[in-house]
Amino acid sequence: MSHLLSLVRWTARFLFALTSVAVAIYAFAYLYRSHAAGNPFAAQFAISGWDVPLHMFLAGLALLLAPLQLSAGVRRRLPALHRTAGWLYVAAILIGAPSGLLLAFHAQGGAASGVGFALLALLWPVFTLRGVVLAIGGDTAGHRRWMCRSVALTFAAVTLRVGLGVGAGALHLPFLSVYITMAWASWLLNLAVCEFILRWPSWRRARAAGGSRWASRPTGA
Repeated sequence: MSHLLSLVRWTARFLFALTSVAVAIYAFAYLYRSHAAGNPFAAQFAISGWDVPLHMFLAGLALLLAPLQLSAGVRRRLPALHRTAGWLYVAAILIGAPSGLLLAFHAQGGAASGVGFALLALLWPVFTLRGVVLAIGGDTAGHRRWMCRSVALTFAAVTLRVGLGVGAGALHLPFLSVYITMAWASWLLNLAVCEFILRWPSWRRARAAGGSRWASRPTGA
């Protein structure tokens, strides 16, 4: 059973890193690729000015650095790299989030999707700065928890594209309906999974402790 759990953890980490790097590269390439004239996202890119390229590049940078920041091996063996990449990650979010907020006001689907993206853009730097403050204060455990939440929001870029690919691509559902749904689900789902991972060890310990107390109770009338 322990071998199976280890395999599941390794697979999840590998897929997390692989998809993060892949979507980050997509974000960088988006700035240079040609776009179809009838693509509404391409039209927005053409008229938006700097908010689209700024957000794509900085959100892509944060996503590219996310697996590195979560790596326990890097934290232990290369703490200087962890800190340097961490400050780059924070800077990318603090600059990239306002551009994401501006894009939310012009999101496809109107307010139905725009509010979801706007909340993501607002919570993203808040969670990240909370992690920074805890690190400066010496609360390493709290820092890691909040940075995990920050990464969950960063990973919304991946979840969004996977959801669009499955819903609109594989299942042939109406694109706009899928897009509006994923504007919310892309980060709410990530946060739910993150909270489960963070709280699972304490839940497991509490359940084990409860079982031990029940087993130690005396029997009889």
